[in-house]
Amino acid sequence: MLLLIGSFLLLMVLGLPVAVSMATSSLLYIVIYGVAPDIIAAQRLIAGVESFPLLAVPFFILAGNLMNTAGVTGRIYSFAVALVGWMKGGLAQVNIIGSVVFSGMSGTALADAAGIGTIEIKAMKDHGYPVEAAVGVTAASATLGPIFPPSLPFVIYGMMANVSIGALFMAGIVPGVVMTVLMMLTVAVFAYVKQWGSDTPFSLRNLFGASLEVLIVMAVPVGIYLLTLVGLSLNWAILIALAVLIACDWYFDFSAVMALMTPVILIGGMTMGWFTPTEAAVAAVLWSLFLGLVRYRTMTLKTLAKATFDTIETTASVLFIVAAASVFAWLLTVSQTAQLLSTAITSLTDSKWVFLILVNLLMLFVGCFLDTIAAITILVPILLPIVLQFDIDPVHFGLIMTLNLMIGLLHPPLGMVLFVLSRVAKLSVERTTMAILPWLVPLLIALVLITFIPAITLWLPTEMGLIR
Repeated sequence: MLLLIGSFLLLMVLGLPVAVSMATSSLLYIVIYGVAPDIIAAQRLIAGVESFPLLAVPFFILAGNLMNTAGVTGRIYSFAVALVGWMKGGLAQVNIIGSVVFSGMSGTALADAAGIGTIEIKAMKDHGYPVEAAVGVTAASATLGPIFPPSLPFVIYGMMANVSIGALFMAGIVPGVVMTVLMMLTVAVFAYVKQWGSDTPFSLRNLFGASLEVLIVMAVPVGIYLLTLVGLSLNWAILIALAVLIACDWYFDFSAVMALMTPVILIGGMTMGWFTPTEAAVAAVLWSLFLGLVRYRTMTLKTLAKATFDTIETTASVLFIVAAASVFAWLLTVSQTAQLLSTAITSLTDSKWVFLILVNLLMLFVGCFLDTIAAITILVPILLPIVLQFDIDPVHFGLIMTLNLMIGLLHPPLGMVLFVLSRVAKLSVERTTMAILPWLVPLLIALVLITFIPAITLWLPTEMGLIR
């Protein structure tokens, strides 16, 4: 165990990528201790990525890239300005609402920070906000990406823990709302203390228009349900409802209705059982292509090719980490690390609440040093047996783990959101870190609430019959 973990940490300190460090330390352990033939390492590498749920990963990444390419992020931002831009600290509130909508399309914090975050930071700076405030609120709101469905970390966790990905997606909705409310309250406090004003004049017409777009989007699933009640088949009901929506959008030229339909299609489709989470990822790509090539006509073959190559690059890095981590996690099991850790923790406490406190501290620390996907694939095989021993629902634990690791993305030394925003805002990593610190408060409050009030996470999937 000391060789495996020690060599991994040493290679990380020397600057090797996470995946290379895990693969090398795993190979060293196999060669030195001879726990299995060398060919086993190659087999475990392949087995790590040979999973149907993992097919969702490249499609969700592609959908997020296509949304950025199609200019959907700009429409979402304009919609958020119309909805909350008139509030005190208006563009900071817009930043949060925009991230909520975009998180229903991308599934990753990095896509949120690099996509709509770029627009939000520039707009806040142009309106006179301190660059630190723009970076801080953008960083905090980017953590919503993997909490609201769809979510790439949920896909990886569901595969590793053998938990329903659909249940995880539904479990993220209420915690995402809680986080959104806490962030908006934080903006209100900053606006009061720093005397931030509104950034757009209050317009009943704009507010009504934005609210009308939300109502139209929400009317689609209601319309489908009513059409099925009068005897139409589900497929015909969906086709008719979407045809009416597209016709209305073309005639009235709504700014964001079609973009707002993306999370409705994904969440509604999975909720109604029309498609699995993996198939939902494909649906997101098809809808993105429709918006970019047909509705908005902002996508060219060149930009489509760029989005595709960006997706290949990101997917390759994610799956390399998953493959290497699968070997590493298997060796942790072979070396009985999970049993040793389980014995150590149960000797410290027999209370699940104390255990959750210890695990939160562990994952907050790990999140500062490990990539999210690597941390999930390494920690789940170790911690899940203890979680089940303490009778903690694995869906609830998945939310706790994901939120901890999202907070880790905002920290040095390896917080990727930190580095992305540092580059976007043209700030040093040190100044970016200090700018983000105050915005950790609402995230940590949300973490405490989600950890110690399981109903926040489990109520919706339980009501929908996804978990018992």
